[in-house]
Amino acid sequence: MIHQYKLNGCNIVLDTYSGAVHVVDDLAYDIIANYEDHAPEQIAAMVLEKYPDVPEQDVYETIGDVDQLKKNGQLFTEDTYKDLSFDLRKRKTYIKALCLNVAHTCNLSCEYCFASQGKYHGARAIMSYEVGKRAIDFLLENCGFHKNLDVDFFGGEPLMDWKVVKQLVAYARGKEKECGKTFRFTLTTNGMLLKDEVIDFLNKEMHNVVLSLDGRKEVHDRLRKTVNGKGSYDFIVPKFQDFVKKRGDKEYYVRGTFTHNNVDFTNDIFHMADLGFDRLSMEPVICDPKEPYALKQEDLPEIYRQYEILAKEMLKREEKGHGFIFYHYMLDLTEGPCIHKRISGCGSGTEYLAVTPWGELFPCHQFVGDESYSMGNIWDGITKPELQNEFKQVNCYSKPECQDCWAKLYCSGGCPANALHATGSLNGNFEFSCDIFRKRIECAIMIKVVESMRAMENDKQAVNK
Repeated sequence: MIHQYKLNGCNIVLDTYSGAVHVVDDLAYDIIANYEDHAPEQIAAMVLEKYPDVPEQDVYETIGDVDQLKKNGQLFTEDTYKDLSFDLRKRKTYIKALCLNVAHTCNLSCEYCFASQGKYHGARAIMSYEVGKRAIDFLLENCGFHKNLDVDFFGGEPLMDWKVVKQLVAYARGKEKECGKTFRFTLTTNGMLLKDEVIDFLNKEMHNVVLSLDGRKEVHDRLRKTVNGKGSYDFIVPKFQDFVKKRGDKEYYVRGTFTHNNVDFTNDIFHMADLGFDRLSMEPVICDPKEPYALKQEDLPEIYRQYEILAKEMLKREEKGHGFIFYHYMLDLTEGPCIHKRISGCGSGTEYLAVTPWGELFPCHQFVGDESYSMGNIWDGITKPELQNEFKQVNCYSKPECQDCWAKLYCSGGCPANALHATGSLNGNFEFSCDIFRKRIECAIMIKVVESMRAMENDKQAVNK
């Protein structure tokens, strides 16, 4: 399977199963498009009619080049991973990451919050140290061979349980040497409770920190308001800037959500970059389609255009020396995730679980509150292994709609929670989300292509000096 597209002056051909990316001229692009369905003589006749100034010899040489790429396993390669995906379903999995919902409460009242303003459609709650400590022990008892263990402090707003967050980090650190494990902590915050003490601790202990900001003041304040109905932009932005300044080279992301209200979301991304933030993420809102801010099918052409604008602007800024990272354009074309990771999905329900303030286990934070997906608890463990097996079988080979998708090895079948909420099935496809994902991958590959071409040109100039 191949995928061809043109973007930013580049003719790009992706070979799905080898991962090879080719940048070709117009002649080769058209030859590849017709290669599988036509004989060489037919291809030659078609392209010679389109390109009358091209010598016939050049056409047949290019066809020969495509033949060679196919023989080398770099074009039109066969899918050899389907059987492996079935084998992976039988594997024994161990838990390597927990999302600790330490606070089912929040000091903001964001209209689009999937967690119902942090309460997850239930009562407000704060995780106790005893529950959190048991969650850490549960992870250690069930991590198997995994050495690096991830713990994400989440909410609601996790800094509303600040004392327990500190205690749990200290407890886990105290277990590392004894158990031969390394903990990596992440915390997601709206910034309202950031202060010097908190910033210093996060910068010392957190492997990653996610800061929630939707972009321009008018966009952010429209949906991210305090419980008193006031916008939070003016209060949190200086705190975020102070945090990032002190963060140094440690990982962080400023993460926003775009809605129907700001389909021109690149302006929000550029605004955040201009504020001094250089690690950015912007996610499409996931909500009830009836909400006035819900993204609509007719928004897709503009969303596609915005992703292209973003990619081109990132290349311009990079060349001028003030580039930034966009999470969804981070792509490693030389290595990337191993094939097991590519076809086994995100790990929710198998290697990754969410823990509520009272110790209940769910496949991930987006399932919390849905009792049909309650998997057990941190004392008794997984009490519904059939649920875990169901998640183990969710990947890009278990979904009929994925079979002919060129991007399936990049998304691994997509988000099970989004699939469930959109279609009623873990093995369904939220096609709107798929469309957006495919566009982002196209843009990400184009960026890597241009960066590679620039590097080659710079090397050439260095040699000629």
